[in-house]
Amino acid sequence: MHKQRYILAIDQSTSGTKALLVDRQGNTVARSSKEHKQYYPQPGWVEHDPLEIYGNVIAAALSCMEAAGVEPAELAVLTLTNQRETALIWDKTTGLPVYPAIVWQCQRTADVCMQLHEGGNEQIVADKTGLMLDPYFSATKLQWILDHVDGARRLSSEGRLLAGTIDSWLVWKLTGGSVHATDYTNASRTSLFNIHTLQWDEDLCSLFRVPASLLPAVKPSDTFFGFTKEPLLFREEIPISGVIGDSQGALFGQFCHEPGMAKATYGTGTSVMMNVGERSLPCEEGLVTTIAWGAGGTVIYALESVLRTTGDSIQWIRDNLGLFSTYEEMQELLDSVTSTEGVYLVPAFVGLGAPYWEPYARAAILGMSRSTGRGHLIRAALESIAYQVKDSVAILEEKSGISLRELRADGGASANDWLMQFQSDLLNRPLTRSACAELSAMGSVYLGGLCVGFWSSLNDLPRNSLLYETFTPQMDEEARHHLYAGWKSAVRTIIDADKKTKIHAES
Repeated sequence: MHKQRYILAIDQSTSGTKALLVDRQGNTVARSSKEHKQYYPQPGWVEHDPLEIYGNVIAAALSCMEAAGVEPAELAVLTLTNQRETALIWDKTTGLPVYPAIVWQCQRTADVCMQLHEGGNEQIVADKTGLMLDPYFSATKLQWILDHVDGARRLSSEGRLLAGTIDSWLVWKLTGGSVHATDYTNASRTSLFNIHTLQWDEDLCSLFRVPASLLPAVKPSDTFFGFTKEPLLFREEIPISGVIGDSQGALFGQFCHEPGMAKATYGTGTSVMMNVGERSLPCEEGLVTTIAWGAGGTVIYALESVLRTTGDSIQWIRDNLGLFSTYEEMQELLDSVTSTEGVYLVPAFVGLGAPYWEPYARAAILGMSRSTGRGHLIRAALESIAYQVKDSVAILEEKSGISLRELRADGGASANDWLMQFQSDLLNRPLTRSACAELSAMGSVYLGGLCVGFWSSLNDLPRNSLLYETFTPQMDEEARHHLYAGWKSAVRTIIDADKKTKIHAES
């Protein structure tokens, strides 16, 4: 019999799916990835195909196992981390989604959120969930599907439908339809879950018109979710645990286990998140309070600043504008300029997140001249990521009363040395980047490993991922102030333009 020497982690993100094989020393011995298509049926709408995502999960997992020459019997557990807030509804009889998954970036329910706000519902949502009324979160997405798909409400009343975030869809599929479950972190991003009672809230389900009967069971991340029962994957039944939303997974994977520790995950969007301990802070303007994780019999809370579009702006200038084709070419163009020459990209492609929360704002490039070239625009796109993170750190410090000594960075865009140095310069404090680029997955690995006894305790966890490279500030104060003032001015320009558009439309 094979000794169980590995953990298989699935990292299902906004742009694609990764599978990682991790050994007992915390080393990633193999990885595989598959991109999935982004659908934009209308301006501000974003969708994914849940069946394509599930197919990619299977393909990436098998490819990863084959590359390492590892047999299923050598797996201790399968773990899962996922893009949060993306929501879908499926028919449990046919096993098919009734509509594509509505992605966290999607703004189609902005009007619904505005109506709920005008109806005086903001405070009850904030008090129970730690979230503001915003189309970013899952509840109005589920409501939209139920209201706009023919027969959905009828099928719901007949007990045919199940609803959830991407993790619950994948758990249901991987267990052959035998388990409908999610974890505290994903549940806490739906606007339907009371983060204090740790239950689906009847008042919220009624407010958003989403029947609680559709929703999954909610578990701590370090508990047993079920066994795989998918013939396309393995004949053996592999336990599933370590289910956690990607940003919270990165916080755990960064070993930010004490209050006041914070990280930034640079992905399609960026989450800047701070551990605030076992007591939830009130939902503050521009920030959300969320569950960091449930593990070891304890629930830990976090304060988070959510940025909608960061790494996605780099993909946009590559794919939509065609400014570069490879990241080597991008770096060459970046190195060809010493500044943006006053150009700012405000990437409000799906509205602005924290600290502005302007869902109707639209993206803009400001400050261009006849000499503006590809390098300037690429640099402006990268700089926009760092400016948004600086915005987030400022409001986290203000609302928590904690001054950050350093920010721990992870995620795909953190691999760019230039961006990390510019970020340190803007923050005027050290920034540390993990040697492990996949800390969301590592967070799920650690939690799943603790569940099945792969590791005995937090102190037993391998700390290979804590190998950091530190970037220290090199920019003088005058330059820092000048650049950031230009960014704030650019943001005000698009917010003011949005307000003028609304006034014109109403008149």
